[in-house]
Amino acid sequence: MAFMEKPPAGKVLLDDTVPLTAQIEASQSLHSHTISTLSLPLPPKKLIGNMEREFIAERQKGLQAYLDVITTHHILSNCELVKKFLDPNSYSVNYTEIALQHVSMFFRSEPKWEVVEPLKDIGWRIRKKYFLMKIKNQPKERLVLSWADLGPDKYLSDKDLQYAVKLLSSCSHPYIYKITFATANESSALFIRPFSEKGTLKDLIYKAKPKDPFLKKYCNPKKIQGLELQQIKTYGRQILEVLKFLHEKGFPYGHLHSANVMLDGDTCKLMDLENSLLGLPSFYRSYFSQFRKINTLEGVDVHCFGHLLYEMTYGRPPDAIPVDSFPPAPSVFIVSVLESILTCEAMKNGMPTVSRLLQMPLFSDVLLTNSEKPQFKIPTKLKEALRTSKECIEKRLTEEQKLIHQHRRLTRAQSHHGSEEEKKKRKILARKKSKRSAYESGEEHSAKYSNSNNSAGSGASSPLTSPSSPTPPSTAGASSIPPAPPPPPPPLPPAAPPPSTEVPMQPSPQPDVSASRGALLSSIQNFQKGTLKKTQTCDYSAPRIS
Repeated sequence: MAFMEKPPAGKVLLDDTVPLTAQIEASQSLHSHTISTLSLPLPPKKLIGNMEREFIAERQKGLQAYLDVITTHHILSNCELVKKFLDPNSYSVNYTEIALQHVSMFFRSEPKWEVVEPLKDIGWRIRKKYFLMKIKNQPKERLVLSWADLGPDKYLSDKDLQYAVKLLSSCSHPYIYKITFATANESSALFIRPFSEKGTLKDLIYKAKPKDPFLKKYCNPKKIQGLELQQIKTYGRQILEVLKFLHEKGFPYGHLHSANVMLDGDTCKLMDLENSLLGLPSFYRSYFSQFRKINTLEGVDVHCFGHLLYEMTYGRPPDAIPVDSFPPAPSVFIVSVLESILTCEAMKNGMPTVSRLLQMPLFSDVLLTNSEKPQFKIPTKLKEALRTSKECIEKRLTEEQKLIHQHRRLTRAQSHHGSEEEKKKRKILARKKSKRSAYESGEEHSAKYSNSNNSAGSGASSPLTSPSSPTPPSTAGASSIPPAPPPPPPPLPPAAPPPSTEVPMQPSPQPDVSASRGALLSSIQNFQKGTLKKTQTCDYSAPRIS
């Protein structure tokens, strides 16, 4: 089926691995609550004054922090109760009842099987349920039935899906867990496998019982302890051999994690190969969808192997991805493998292939004792359909990574512009800009005022000087003048000027413009030339010094 082709009616478009977020916007008084065995930062309560506005606001902040811890916890965020609480419209269906209906219909056509008990919540998937089974004529043998809805990455046609699911039963590999029975329809699929009392690799790491619920086993382990070095080397080599085999066959996987590795004696075997055929999202999808370099299912397998190796080494998953530094490990070769997969540099520059990992010192010297020959024949037509399905899965991953990258850039920009430091910078810049604008407007006003004054006094060719001031001697050619004689006696004081009709210039209040204009017009009209008197000429020149 092409990537943009309209999905069938039975296909589930919702990806359950997408993390949900919650923001508390209001408060309401209720009388019921749910408590988890995991230690979570619940805000304190108060008997007296618990309805005060300040206390409610403080408790709301505490509850917001509580929700943030739940939604960022990898296991809790995928829990069905959390999903139903945060998104009741999308998760209102009772998946256990739906699974029982499909299993009951299956037993009508296959009467040799019988249900022993439901294995409640032993897996992390919301749309996948488990039942402990037995064969009627072999009551001591225990098997596990798993039923699952089809997921958002289902791109095989119904015919190809049914054929590929049945083909899985014929797959034979020393490190792949055997499938006893498999069938699929247009909306779901059903698989039956042997039940292992030892449980999965995750059960071994966490010292858990296989039949216990997933949250109880892995969410809050009592003891954290990694495996021995030889177990890490052997299990790691066996898992890498399976991944290499699937990649060479062109079979898409992308679902490696410690709960999908079954223990059989001293051998670990990969299971849930059908997940990629059914279109189910990966357990670690919320991690590798953050990094655009991990855009193929082969790269997804290597990234998931890094998580698995970390968990085998330290007894717990990494706190965050990418990992900046690693605690002490049983071998430096383990750290070198982890650094090549889980560090920030590996995410940017690319991770090693499965073949390259097998050549590293941690796994290259492991001797494999199992001599069983792998067999998994895939017809050419189905192989082409698997290749197209793989490309569609990778394309959806790439588009999701692109959207996450764009959202991350937008969030960083908003956070940067909303920070206190950035606000202070903008205030200082605005203040400087305001001062510069005021200064420039002041200069413009001064320039206009100066131009106005120059245009008003444009008739004057030089600045006014006092008539009794002597003209300073020229300094041109001063180097050729002989030394000056002794200084002459002080000059006589100038004679007092005769009385004059001119009024000395003194600051006075500015007369009214309209009144001055009227007086000027009146004096011009009444002017008579004959009334003028002759004035006496006075010599104001300075006395010559001899």
